[in-house]
Amino acid sequence: MSTGSACVIGATGQIGRAAVRALAEEGWRVRAASRGGGRDESWPGSVESVAVDRDDDAAVAALIGDGRDVVLDCVAYGRAHARQLLGLADRIGSAVVISTGAVYEDDQGRGFATQDRPDGAPRYPVPLPESQRTVPPGDGYGSRKVALERELLGAGDRLPTTLLRAGAIHGPHCRTPRELYFVKRALDGRPVRILAHGGRSRFHPVHVDNIAELVRLAAHRPGSRVLNAGDPQAPTVADIAAAVDAVLEVRSELVLVDGEPPHPHVGSTPWSLAHPLVYDMSAAERELGYRPVTGYAESLPATVAWLTDRLAADPDWRTAFPDMAAAYGPMTDLFDYAAEDAWLRGGGNSPAP
Repeated sequence: MSTGSACVIGATGQIGRAAVRALAEEGWRVRAASRGGGRDESWPGSVESVAVDRDDDAAVAALIGDGRDVVLDCVAYGRAHARQLLGLADRIGSAVVISTGAVYEDDQGRGFATQDRPDGAPRYPVPLPESQRTVPPGDGYGSRKVALERELLGAGDRLPTTLLRAGAIHGPHCRTPRELYFVKRALDGRPVRILAHGGRSRFHPVHVDNIAELVRLAAHRPGSRVLNAGDPQAPTVADIAAAVDAVLEVRSELVLVDGEPPHPHVGSTPWSLAHPLVYDMSAAERELGYRPVTGYAESLPATVAWLTDRLAADPDWRTAFPDMAAAYGPMTDLFDYAAEDAWLRGGGNSPAP
């Protein structure tokens, strides 16, 4: 495949690091833009690092310069960023933009932001296709991503854009690493893993290297489209707990709770959903020839090693991962061992066989 010039906005984020590496290793001339202008040690020396404020229109225009064959935007969010890209369409061959599965809602209008509705949590088709309805544009996370998507897709004749609706992203350098939930418990010597919904929750993960592969393929096949971004498997939360234990060579007991968490701080994990969220990946396979480059279990050791190193450097998870604390702290204390022990002393549920 022939390559050309590429620009990655948000290059030192989790997705950007992997995508820059994948593109550069294939021979693309990559300009890697981030707020601090930093580099990842895995990037080839040919990668050009640039400091850019994503919200500064003039700075982004200067970043694109005389033109780029493909632009990957890892941090686009809302109509304003879509219009910023479209304003540079005459200098961009095609774009790849990271979106999210939070755009989806079920046939009753329930989505990620309405988990606590009286009529219950969202129930999506399994597997979930890109044709599934989405939330209306608005001010929430998913609804602002919908506004971004619609603006870009509506101008597909000016700027062919592939929008990747990512699942539960995992891999090193994640600012909100879900795996921390089990890694820290293992390191702390916790003997049990309490899981709501019978441990059957499935929130389709996607490793950053699989997202990077989708980016690489979309760069060669420009088009106006939305595609799911997921791993080859969608393990249950019980599977993930066991996989982390296996990497860290510990044994723990699963305590499975039927239905919702019995307490806000007990049994609720970053993957806990009442009904499965599993992506249909056939469109990416059909349109891009996508084949995942890794799976959940095989990629997990590197993620666990990165997490353990971070915790060794800063044992306070809230300061080691401030975005994780901000994302989950207001809803639940992810590591309220006292609440778990009190619930277990009160009877709890029977341990899993």
